[in-house]
Amino acid sequence: MPSPDGRVRIVVEGVRPEIDCGAFPAKRILGDYVVLEAGIFTDGHDSVAGEILYRYGREEDWRRSPMKLVGPDRWHGGFVASKLGKCYYTVEGWIDRFGTWRNAMIKRIDTPKDLRTDYLIGAILVEEAGSRAASDDATRLDDWVRILRDERSSESAKEAILGDELATMMQKYPDRRFAARYSKELCIVIDREKAGFSAWYEMFPRSCAPQAGQHGTLRDCEARLSYVAAMGFDVLYLPPIHPIGHTSRKGKNNETAAGPDDVGSPWAIGSEEGGHTSIHPKLGTMDDFESLMANAKERGIEIALDLAFQCSPDHPYVREHPEWFRKRPDGTIQYAENPPKKYEDILPLDFETPQWRELWDELKSVVLFWIEHGVHLFRVDNPHTKALSFWEWMIGEVKDQHPDVLFLAEAFTRPALMYRLAKAGFSQSYTYFTWRNTKPELTDYFRRWAESGVREYFRPNLWPNTPDILPEFLQAGGRAAFMIRFILAATLGANYGIYGPAFELCESILREPDGEEYFNSEKYELKHWDLNSPRSLKEFIARINRIRRENPALQKDVNLHFHNTDNTEVICYSKSTDDLSDTVIVLCNLDPFHQQTGWIDLDLVSLGLDPRKTFQAHDLLSDSRFLRRGACNYFELTPESLPAHIMKVRRWVRTERDFDYYF
Repeated sequence: MPSPDGRVRIVVEGVRPEIDCGAFPAKRILGDYVVLEAGIFTDGHDSVAGEILYRYGREEDWRRSPMKLVGPDRWHGGFVASKLGKCYYTVEGWIDRFGTWRNAMIKRIDTPKDLRTDYLIGAILVEEAGSRAASDDATRLDDWVRILRDERSSESAKEAILGDELATMMQKYPDRRFAARYSKELCIVIDREKAGFSAWYEMFPRSCAPQAGQHGTLRDCEARLSYVAAMGFDVLYLPPIHPIGHTSRKGKNNETAAGPDDVGSPWAIGSEEGGHTSIHPKLGTMDDFESLMANAKERGIEIALDLAFQCSPDHPYVREHPEWFRKRPDGTIQYAENPPKKYEDILPLDFETPQWRELWDELKSVVLFWIEHGVHLFRVDNPHTKALSFWEWMIGEVKDQHPDVLFLAEAFTRPALMYRLAKAGFSQSYTYFTWRNTKPELTDYFRRWAESGVREYFRPNLWPNTPDILPEFLQAGGRAAFMIRFILAATLGANYGIYGPAFELCESILREPDGEEYFNSEKYELKHWDLNSPRSLKEFIARINRIRRENPALQKDVNLHFHNTDNTEVICYSKSTDDLSDTVIVLCNLDPFHQQTGWIDLDLVSLGLDPRKTFQAHDLLSDSRFLRRGACNYFELTPESLPAHIMKVRRWVRTERDFDYYF
């Protein structure tokens, strides 16, 4: 569509990032430098200029940030994400008449041709800029106008044209009369830091009792906070803490017939004791929950609640709003199924109900209820089985009021559906990392993410296990397998999580051969864990979490770079800060049974290393230090001791006093 004003000759196109033609926002973290690019050009040979226009939330006036030409008709610019919530942006371009004039003058300024008319053209352009300028700048521009008009000031005029001061001043007051603006206003959602860097620990409060066989409470969970904090986790995720239904309650190991002492699955939410805004009486009261929240905050831990929008047959919704559930021909309510699995203790909500607006409002009120009680972090159970339009609406509504609230999507499903949930507003997402074990699988999976537009909106959260999933790699690999998968999760991803204490205690007993479900799963019974077992990885986990906190390179996802090794059982990758002030190289044995040896071929350019100079590789796991030079370096990795190196690169520096040191 051409401009309604035929005098507009500028084209602005190809603005990036732009998700699905602007239908969805990109994502950034508070404090990030938001980089934008666009195509800006015009007919002929005139110079052009461009700016980013951006504004936060309900601001009416645009802020402006300049763009620079970085290639043929391709412009880059950026701004610092300084406010939580939505940030709208677009790009504007215009013909730079002063720049066009100045470029031409630079080419001909030393020719014998009489340039008095050309100087006058420039004087008019500067004079017009003066009329748009602030008073002090206007005075300075008037000085240049006099110089350009004065036939006796040719040398001064020449200096003004060739120098940067006049050009810089003119860029402040451009002539935008015939500017063109990109056809869309795009959006970025800016989240708080925890959306980009976090370490999650999942724990069942009912299994926190000090004695075996007792039902744990929130107060018992509070007593466990020091254990979680000592391992270095900053998020404690609690499975549903609500009353559990009695009808069709599952017994141990998911048996369909429950005994009188069986506690049932926490995901079968609701009973005569309440629903999604109630706390299971055996866990405690709202006062106990708020005490847990406060104590956790003092220890640097944030509590994340499970958001499972489903009901047991005993949930108050079933009695009060039967229209929110799908009925079978015999009049009974349809329970959840994922053939051949049946979940008779769970009733899915019907998002096609004619009363969908009332359903949506009620579910949003559940989220707002817990926000009022201090929860700002939600892990959402199976969001891919609920309407996408609901999530887009609900998350948008909540974040408009509470931009610091974050949602993690537990959606092990098809890629397109996982990505659409992220577009709909989920702050983080579970991934296929759980089943990516070999070097080609891991490398291909993370390269595809890093090199595609998916990284603009999909933030991975890497989980090596969950209460539902004991992957094959952990089933048979012993303690070394758990170490390997933890190292990979914690260093490949800036966000990761584990289901504990099953993980740190290396629990690996299957319910049935060729499956992925834990035997005597904590989902269906109380567990009593020996947290002081000599088999525990708690100190190993604490060390790696400390390494993550101390090295900014490991706190982002976008800087991941893979390096070649000559051994298919060993993977090597690095992460660096943008300025290369912090660089970490990870070398990990993917074989939990055998020592692996070989050679790394480092991409020195990506690491900012000079092949002629020595650098120090400080292994942050063993505290060993190695001097290295060049791309090729030998390695030996023994899984039963330490299956990996996490190496901080320290470059050699010579001071003015010839004192050499590494930093």
